[in-house]
Amino acid sequence: MQLIILVAIVAALSAFVKNIGALAIMIPVAVQMARKSRVSPSMFLMPMSFASLLGGLMTQIGTSPNIIVSRVREEITGQPFTMFDYTPVGLTLAVTGVVFLGLFYKLLPERSRIETSMDEAVAIKNYTTEAKVTAPSAAIGRSVSWLQKPAGGDAMVTAIIGGGGRRRTPLPDTVLKDGDLLIIEGEQSALDKIVSEARLQLSDRKHEPEIRRDLSSVEAIVGEHSRLIGVSAKDVALFHNTGLNLLAVSRRDRRFTERLGEIKIRNGDVVVLQGDLQKLPDLLREWGCLPLVERDLKLGNARNGVIPVIILAATMAATAFGGIPVATAFFAAAFLMVVTGSVPLREVYHHLDAPILIMLAALIPISDSLRTTGTTEIIADLLSRTAEMLPPFGALALILVAAMAVTPFLNNAATVLVMAPIAATFAAKLGFRPDAFLMAVAIGAGCDFLTPIGHQCNTLVMGPGGYRFGDYARLGLPLSLIVVLVSVPVLLIVWPI
Repeated sequence: MQLIILVAIVAALSAFVKNIGALAIMIPVAVQMARKSRVSPSMFLMPMSFASLLGGLMTQIGTSPNIIVSRVREEITGQPFTMFDYTPVGLTLAVTGVVFLGLFYKLLPERSRIETSMDEAVAIKNYTTEAKVTAPSAAIGRSVSWLQKPAGGDAMVTAIIGGGGRRRTPLPDTVLKDGDLLIIEGEQSALDKIVSEARLQLSDRKHEPEIRRDLSSVEAIVGEHSRLIGVSAKDVALFHNTGLNLLAVSRRDRRFTERLGEIKIRNGDVVVLQGDLQKLPDLLREWGCLPLVERDLKLGNARNGVIPVIILAATMAATAFGGIPVATAFFAAAFLMVVTGSVPLREVYHHLDAPILIMLAALIPISDSLRTTGTTEIIADLLSRTAEMLPPFGALALILVAAMAVTPFLNNAATVLVMAPIAATFAAKLGFRPDAFLMAVAIGAGCDFLTPIGHQCNTLVMGPGGYRFGDYARLGLPLSLIVVLVSVPVLLIVWPI
């Protein structure tokens, strides 16, 4: 019952706010519930991720594919889809999906052990950190095996970097020298034992005297829009620019041998950051990192908390009942958020996903050229020949499955730009109205349940849930089948062809 409540809340939130934001808000709540119920957080997190994708299907603003499909329909018929045109099918899928996730979540493996505290429940097994052997360290002149002994096998030295950057192989009998840099991987408690007993210096902590004594550290997930993605702490001069020390990095199924400051950060990595307690919340938000566990941090400024809600409600009312286009209404809403001080302009720029914007800007003319050059006609003709012996529901299912198959390899919005014109032409060749087929493309593009890389929500829960790549298909494959079986008949009822 707890899981059903959680996934229902996430699905409902995702209909009106960005799904990854709804998921991030609920992750600490889910972990706390898992602790109290004595179950692994892995039982909760993936179902919540899938629920956020299903929830986004319920409204036009729930997910970007819905907005793009509306634009394609306007170009074809002269009328876009409205805010709640998606609700009958989306709500049906969301309710069905919530029930399925609540009943069959045990298809997932318990990847994380049951813990006794929230911090432990979301603890990442292995971190990589960097420490220096310097006087008065007890490790000078000692062997690697001596250094690792306090960890009891839960941590190991993966690389030794001597003077001049010369690397030495960390064999058990390798003798440590003054000035050696050690790359160490292991559980957090084991790393603490090695550092404290050998009196090592964590490399980034040399900066501590330069900042306030009121320091705090936090575990955080690197979000999809983080400015850290693709760069290292050294590349962006993290401490110099922000006062943040990078103390450790964890990436599932990856052992690091490079220096901590040279590790290229990826979406979904878990990092340990240290900085001024008063500045940490703003810095985490600015750099696109999501706190993983409960801390004494207040994320965001509450003084304007009511204004964004009013702006969102007014915007939705304007699009649903006032006939104002979604793009116009939400651009105005973004402007009002900046003018009222609810969101700093700098933060708006930080949240612009440049790679996605560039890709969409490139794909929009490609999508148009597919139609103007007749390529859409050719592809649709090939598909129609394949589907000419199929009944209407079979043709609709073909488009839906095709969109679901393409999405893991493209961004979901890109999938719609490519597939929507083909689907509309395909429907016309079969003598059908395009609405149901366009809706099928939007649903297929919004439902990637098979991989951790097809959608940011799936990536976000991979580390905290301890999931492996193949775990997603265990729950996602039957859910994908349910989406096809449920959505096709509902589409035919709501949007007759």
